[in-house]
Amino acid sequence: MVWRAMVSDMAAMLVGWPTTVWGVSNAYGMPVVAVLGDGQLARMMQTEAIELGVDTRVLASSKDKSAAQVFGDVRIGDYTNLEDLRAIVEGADAVTFDHEHVPNEYAQLLIDDGVAVEPRPEALIYAQDKLEQRRRLAEAGLPVPPFAAITSAADAEAFWDETDGQVCLKATRGGYDGHGVWFPSSRSECAELVDDLLGRDLPLMAEKKVAFTRELSAMVARNRSGDVRAWPVVESRQDDGICRVAIAPAPNMSDEQAKHCEDLAVRVAEGLGVTGVLAVELFEYEGPNGPEVAVNELAMRPHNTGHWTQDGCLTSQFEQHIRAVLDWPLGAVDTLAPATVMVNTLGGDEDPDTPMAERVVAVMRKYPQAKVHLYGKDHRPGRKMGHVNVCADTVEEALAIAEDAAHYIIHATWKD
Repeated sequence: MVWRAMVSDMAAMLVGWPTTVWGVSNAYGMPVVAVLGDGQLARMMQTEAIELGVDTRVLASSKDKSAAQVFGDVRIGDYTNLEDLRAIVEGADAVTFDHEHVPNEYAQLLIDDGVAVEPRPEALIYAQDKLEQRRRLAEAGLPVPPFAAITSAADAEAFWDETDGQVCLKATRGGYDGHGVWFPSSRSECAELVDDLLGRDLPLMAEKKVAFTRELSAMVARNRSGDVRAWPVVESRQDDGICRVAIAPAPNMSDEQAKHCEDLAVRVAEGLGVTGVLAVELFEYEGPNGPEVAVNELAMRPHNTGHWTQDGCLTSQFEQHIRAVLDWPLGAVDTLAPATVMVNTLGGDEDPDTPMAERVVAVMRKYPQAKVHLYGKDHRPGRKMGHVNVCADTVEEALAIAEDAAHYIIHATWKD
């Protein structure tokens, strides 16, 4: 053990990496990453970790969950139970998440135990609590819509008056994919809705609706040493609050505007001390001097709008996240094609009789350039069951192929 530690320290001095990088956590001297959360994001982290030789384990609620199907080391437990958390992180070189819902006070207790939790609670709070996020970003001078804490119907009515009725109500915690967001159509409806939601002990905020022309996503990765890489800004298209399409790079965007969005995301990552992948979702709207942006949401983990990087970029968001939480050097983010489009396969109203394997084979036969990614989930209307990535010379070509392929995966029929 003494000899092994000396070798580890010597290697660290030679390459300038911290000795924790060389933590001897498995038979091959490679580190272990524990992932809290059992969804498709953890599942796709696992496939990249395998290629890097990194050992992984996952805390899952059951063996049939998306991530639990592919991890070799699956621990069944509850991420809101401190003892379950302590059991899975024991001996891990880094701990990360595929969602933001682990109690922050528990994450801090793990850090106090000497565990490297990434991102850390002091950053993660701004992805967990939308009101705190808005306050922190506004203090930093970053563009956010006008907002207010809502603790009574009177607060809501006052904000309604201030914004001429352009009100979006949000649950400050827990909402995603269109959940936890309301758009009241009248002052009285707004007040009644707030009374009802507060009566259910739901913490609320309000912000002024943005008359946006499109939604964008600026994604970056940052490691603990402070290295940052920014992927090209993408345009995201939503259905009922759920991202359905991501186009990289965002079309019809000037180099100046793209750099502004990338720099904004870097400022957020550095200002909040984020480690790992950060998605800064943006509203683009028409300002007096051209397009401007305002921050919509933050996600401190791999994100739906970054799935295109699996096939359209030198380093995917999942590989980059593993590198970042281990404080390894980050990979290059050059694109591999002029355009890459991702289309989610959202469960249709009915599940076709054609088996999924036959649908995938049909897509492969018609579109050999399409890359199909499935999450191992049973059918449910509107559920994210997978996605299709297509690289091409033009957005139009990539979008047409990806849309048709995703349509067949969902419905077992072609669009045309």
